[in-house]
Amino acid sequence: MNLFDRLAEMGHEQVVVCHDKAAGYRGIIAVHDTTLGPALGGTRFWNYASDEEAIIDALRLARGMTYKNAVAGLNLGGGKSVIIGDNRTVQREMIFRAHGRFVDSLGGRYVTAEDVGTSTGDMDFVHMETDYVAGLAGASGDPSPVTAHGVFRAIQASARQVWGRDSLEGRTIAIQGCGNVGHYLAQELSEAGASLVVTDIDPERVKAVVNATGARAVPTEEIYAQAADIFAPCALGAVINDRTIPQLRVQIVAGAANNQLLEDRHGDELESRGILYAPDYVANAGGVINVYSELAGWSRERSLRKADEIYHTVLNVFEIAQQDRIPTYKAADRLAERRIAAVRSMVKTWPQWPNKAS
Repeated sequence: MNLFDRLAEMGHEQVVVCHDKAAGYRGIIAVHDTTLGPALGGTRFWNYASDEEAIIDALRLARGMTYKNAVAGLNLGGGKSVIIGDNRTVQREMIFRAHGRFVDSLGGRYVTAEDVGTSTGDMDFVHMETDYVAGLAGASGDPSPVTAHGVFRAIQASARQVWGRDSLEGRTIAIQGCGNVGHYLAQELSEAGASLVVTDIDPERVKAVVNATGARAVPTEEIYAQAADIFAPCALGAVINDRTIPQLRVQIVAGAANNQLLEDRHGDELESRGILYAPDYVANAGGVINVYSELAGWSRERSLRKADEIYHTVLNVFEIAQQDRIPTYKAADRLAERRIAAVRSMVKTWPQWPNKAS
């Protein structure tokens, strides 16, 4: 891999490779774009097959955070960090304190939070060494209700686009994943009058949603072929692929999972089949809104109000897709790029210079 060519191609500002032998820490911090503000993105702890794989993952995830934060209307840029190693280790304090020191060395250009393989407890260790961390235990709280509410609003916007009204009364929605976000989403959808079909690899999670909403449970592999109006992926990514798309019998795909499309071409395939796709990072932006609320000192009510705006953002994405005749996943990127370009082109005002003491 030619690193500098890759950075130029993807538009990154900075990549920091970090090492602390005594702590057993090997980390990479990628800062993609800070036009809108400091780069925010979680720390992923993963046992990568190679250093190159880790770097590419950090670069890809950092760019994704730039677009997510921009579309969410937050004054944040995009960044991400990865720690190379076995995330099952119980010896975590020194690893994450070392990580915190390297995050701190960037002086606020990058703010981290939890991600795959990390927890609020890990972020508490990071916080021992830096203030540039969010997602702390007892701070902004469980992000699941805010994330779920944003997805609910994305589903309403999608319904309006397809059927001319955002009411979900009598609609059938297939939910894949009954974890925290899936559970809260199921409750909101049920209260809105929707009928639910649900699945999860954990039978207890399914049971909890069924008991709370009266949903019908199906085996995990049968969720794709359900006769429903909407498919809501709320578990793993890459579930929209060559195998699953032919099974779909819905008019809308809108859910909370990250990276739902295995490849970009699967977004094109949904488009060609007349299935409306609410881009995942637009629909699930409630999670990053919740983190931003911690940094900005927002109340939970204000976070939920901000998540409400996802409704109008999703409609904006659909409008761009129609006007520019492009798939919705490309329209979401275009919306993010427009906001970044607009802020970048604003007139800068400067204090008197040189400002010398008399």
